[in-house]
Amino acid sequence: MKEILSEIGRLNHIAIAVPNIQKASTIWKSALGANISSTQSLPEHGVKVVFIESPNTKVELLEPLNKQSPITKFLEKNPNGGMHHICYEVFNLENAIEKLIVAGVKILGDGIPKIGAHGNPVIFLNPGDFSGTLIELEEIKSN
Repeated sequence: MKEILSEIGRLNHIAIAVPNIQKASTIWKSALGANISSTQSLPEHGVKVVFIESPNTKVELLEPLNKQSPITKFLEKNPNGGMHHICYEVFNLENAIEKLIVAGVKILGDGIPKIGAHGNPVIFLNPGDFSGTLIELEEIKSN
């Protein structure tokens, strides 16, 4: 059996679920002077997102698009919002998936990568396998 090497890369973003993305964006901008991206709707993920840029990473604000959104359930438990997931970059998502399966890690959903907010393939990993933390892996192109 060949060893599949797949190491996580840099932290891409930390995602925070919010009940109102406009209100949350306003406070980040007015109180912290943050640069805020335009709002994107991602129907496949059931969310609206904005990104807050910082020199070393991004913060992603997530608002549910509808009652079926996974963020809706999160906000029912956390009405004021809160940290939702951490996203790491990988250079080869298929290799990462193979290694995760061998390690016994559960990939959420149907296990097939979806296109994320940056236009790249992403998967989410079972929080129970990572100390209660939801992990997103995003494939990025190597430089």
